[in-house]
Amino acid sequence: MRRRAADYRRPVRRRFSYWIWALLGLFSIAGLVLFVLHHNQHEDRVDPPVLERNARAEQVVREGLNFTEEILSAASFSRQLAEQMTLAKAYVIIAKEHNNLHLAWELSKKIRSCQLLLSKAAMRGEPITLDEAEPIISSLSSLIFKAQDAHYDIATTIMTMRSHIQALEERANAATVQSTVFGQLVAECLPKSLHCLKVKLTVDWLRSRPLQDAAEERRNSPRLVDNNLYHFCIFSDNVLATSVVVNSTIINADHPKQIVFHIVTNGVTYGSMQAWFLNNDFKGSTIEVQNIEEFTWLNASYAPIVKQLLDTDSRAYYFGEYQDLRIDPKLRNPKYLSLLNHVRFYIPEIYPQLEKIVFLDDDVVVQKDLTPLFSLDLHGNVNGAVETCLEAFHRYYKYLNFSNAIISSKFDPQACGWAFGMNVFDLVAWRKADVTARYHHWLEQNADYTLWKLGTLPPALLAFYGLTEPLDRRWHVLGLGFDLNIDNRLIESAAVIHFNGNMKPWLKLAITRYKPLWERYINQSHPYVQDCVTG
Repeated sequence: MRRRAADYRRPVRRRFSYWIWALLGLFSIAGLVLFVLHHNQHEDRVDPPVLERNARAEQVVREGLNFTEEILSAASFSRQLAEQMTLAKAYVIIAKEHNNLHLAWELSKKIRSCQLLLSKAAMRGEPITLDEAEPIISSLSSLIFKAQDAHYDIATTIMTMRSHIQALEERANAATVQSTVFGQLVAECLPKSLHCLKVKLTVDWLRSRPLQDAAEERRNSPRLVDNNLYHFCIFSDNVLATSVVVNSTIINADHPKQIVFHIVTNGVTYGSMQAWFLNNDFKGSTIEVQNIEEFTWLNASYAPIVKQLLDTDSRAYYFGEYQDLRIDPKLRNPKYLSLLNHVRFYIPEIYPQLEKIVFLDDDVVVQKDLTPLFSLDLHGNVNGAVETCLEAFHRYYKYLNFSNAIISSKFDPQACGWAFGMNVFDLVAWRKADVTARYHHWLEQNADYTLWKLGTLPPALLAFYGLTEPLDRRWHVLGLGFDLNIDNRLIESAAVIHFNGNMKPWLKLAITRYKPLWERYINQSHPYVQDCVTG
């Protein structure tokens, strides 16, 4: 029996339908990513006056509806609209290539309706309702079925879809890179509130001779070298962040009067740091502030890091006009060219009479008494630190270039990394092992930046290799500056929480969920804090 021509076309048509839906599925996923990225970027480009007028609306969005979660939820009308819109966009391209301009115009019109409804939902902070979505979904579905019934050539369609999927992927990758760069720029900036605080305190310091006399008197306090007390050190140019570290440590200490803080800052911040800590009460603890520019021994002839930081080629390599795009944007952070970031390797020289000290970064918050750290048995090791290889961090091979024989011949690539930010150092063991000399050796070996890029952790992993005692992870919980999903029980049990990452708690891009953990230790009653920070 002779079969009709249409019967022969049906399997081909079914295959066409399968391929078109498979390709459009991929297209839809890429489109969703771009939609969310575009929505976020559009919000970032709004002018400041508009942001001020819409501040209340934005607060509702943040508290009421997470639009990213809404548009990714399989049960939401937002997701259905976004998927149909993406599918329609694909058919617009195909219709135009087949010169079906009327169909392309009809699809474009419905796409604009979808975009308008999604935008309204995002701004008002409420999900799209059935009554709102049904008319658009129905009409758009009819147009999509109409487009599917058109006699488009399958080979041409597949080629078209592939080229546009590739273009979408490139745009998504470019948007991701751009977002990373912008986030890094924000993280590097000093907020106006912190600058205001620093200026007011500096003026106080310069005008007050009694303050300067009190600072000079404190330099000679015997408590600064008393090994029966608990010594902590911070190296920072951020007054408010340092104050939070000191406040949180002292408030949670069982015996605050036995605590001594040693702060090292730069010449620009020295006056404001002194004014803050001399004018505020810290429950009888002793606080010393030093200016790194007075460390005349820390010079290029002794410390290779000083020579590298002054090298114009090194600065141009990372911060010049023509930057290597292969370099991770986070490595271009100016902190890596700040000597304050590297002075941690010279603790025994800065405090030659001390035997044990706890180092704290300025982006941590202390939640429990840290004095038990001083009685921990480090088993002859120099550095007590929390290992990070069990978390979302890395082992040695992630930090160091093991393709270089100098590294691969001396170190285990699977060795467990550890965290800077809360470390207990046995300074007697440090001097005995001459860790600073080991640090200098590896800096000289890395003069051409082939063993590792910028940062303090890679050379620390080398200098303290075989000299680090693992601590219970509850001593130091990391990730509050980038990880949105840290378990609350882990945070509550932590002695120290660390806001490592770009989302620092003093920045507007801080993670809202964690920010109160830091803000509770700010002295809100201080007039300068009220004027500059909370005002």
